[in-house]
Amino acid sequence: MSFNPVEGMGVMERAVELTNSGESFVMATVVWRQGPSSGQSGSRAIITSDGKLHGWIGGACAEPVLIREAKKVMDSGKAQLIWLGQEVDFKGMHVPDGVITVPMACQSEGALQIYVEPVQSSPQVMIVGRSPMAVTLKQLIDVLNWRVQIVDFADFTMSMINSSTAVIVATQGHGDEEATEIALPAAPAYLGVVASRKRGAAVLSYLEDRGFSKTQIDTVNLPAGLDLGHTTHREMAVSILAQLVQLRAAGSLTQKATPQLLQMVQATEVIDLVCGMTVTAEKSNRPFEFEGTVYYFCAPGCRTAFEKDPTSFINQEAKC
Repeated sequence: MSFNPVEGMGVMERAVELTNSGESFVMATVVWRQGPSSGQSGSRAIITSDGKLHGWIGGACAEPVLIREAKKVMDSGKAQLIWLGQEVDFKGMHVPDGVITVPMACQSEGALQIYVEPVQSSPQVMIVGRSPMAVTLKQLIDVLNWRVQIVDFADFTMSMINSSTAVIVATQGHGDEEATEIALPAAPAYLGVVASRKRGAAVLSYLEDRGFSKTQIDTVNLPAGLDLGHTTHREMAVSILAQLVQLRAAGSLTQKATPQLLQMVQATEVIDLVCGMTVTAEKSNRPFEFEGTVYYFCAPGCRTAFEKDPTSFINQEAKC
C-alpha cells in the first residue's frame, strides 16, 4: 500500500484534483472515536482505485481494514460504516444492520467508526466521427455534465480510452472497421457502432478475420443504442444516450478497482495470533517463520511478542 501523508484540507484538495481528472476514489471519514487512538473525529483519507492512500484515519491496525473495505465499496457503489474496536466493545452492544464490526486488539486499545463512501467519476464518452448525429449526441451528453470528446477517425488512438470509457463509432462507413479495431483491445465499458445491420455484419466479419475472439466481438453493440423504432439520423443520438444512461444506472460506466487494489484485497487473509486481528499474508505484514509455518502480524509489537514465545500463542490458537 502506498501512503501519502496529506491531512486536513490537503485531503479535500486531493479529492478535487481526482474529481477534475475523472478518477473515482473512496473517501473515508472518522465519525466517532474512543481513545486512546491515533485517529481523530473528522480525520479523512482517500483511497484511489490503484490502492494508494492519501490522508490519515488511524494507525497500522485500521489501514488494512480500510483498504479491504474500500475495494468492496468502490465495486458496489454503496457506502459503508465500519466499526473497529476491541472484542469487548461489541459484546452487549446493539450493532445496526449493515454496520461492519472488525474486532482488533492493537496496543492503543482504542476504537473507531469510519464512514466509507464511493465518489464515482462522471461517465467518459468518446465519439469517433463527426456526422450530424455525432454532434447531436455530444450536445446531449454535455447537458448531463458527463465527460465527452469527439474526434475524427484519423486522430483516434487507443491511448485516448480505457476500460471505463464508452466508445461510439459514428464514422458512417468511413473507417468503421478500423476504428472498432482500435477500440476493442482496450476493453472499453461500452463499444457501439452506428451502422445498419448489413453494414454491422461486415464490421464483425472484419474483426473475426483480424483475429479477435468471439468473446471480444460479442462486446460490440451493433447497432449502437436502444431500439426506439424508426428514427431519423439525429434521433439516433437519443437512442444511444438512452442506452448509455441505462448502463450508467447499472454501474457499468463507473471506474472499478484496478488490478493493484484487487491484488491487495485478494491476498490470503490470516489471523494475527497475538491480537486476533485479520491481516493479509503479504510481506508488508511482518512475516515470521516458525517450524516451517509463516505467521503474519498487524504491528511490530505483535510480531515481537510472538517471537519471544511462539509456542504459547500457537497453542492458544489451537484451543479456540
